[in-house]
Amino acid sequence: MTQPTQWLTIPDFAEAIGVEAGDVRDKLRERKIIAIRRGDSNTWQIPAGFIIPGDVSPHIIPTLRGTLALLGDVGFSDEEAIDWLMAPAEELGMTPLEALRAGQRAPVRRLVQALL
Repeated sequence: MTQPTQWLTIPDFAEAIGVEAGDVRDKLRERKIIAIRRGDSNTWQIPAGFIIPGDVSPHIIPTLRGTLALLGDVGFSDEEAIDWLMAPAEELGMTPLEALRAGQRAPVRRLVQALL
């Protein structure tokens, strides 16, 4: 199982959720997930924390897409959105990403809406 603070390249992310790399690129285009360029080779990388275990197989946090849309509405770039998701939030007692992983969509979205 991947760790929430790990970063995965597109092929590694695809392997982690059992799909083809092209499917992950589609999800990026559809803004179901976001990626940033990082590392020595400046590759597109996605936080492993976007993946949660499932009954059958690991999958992307279902509420992530809506949260990313709200962060975009606030004017956050993809890098700013990832930074915000991974930064501790006193109001939540954890990071927004950890809260989404725990199924706490509403408190996270309230925090985003407070930024508007």
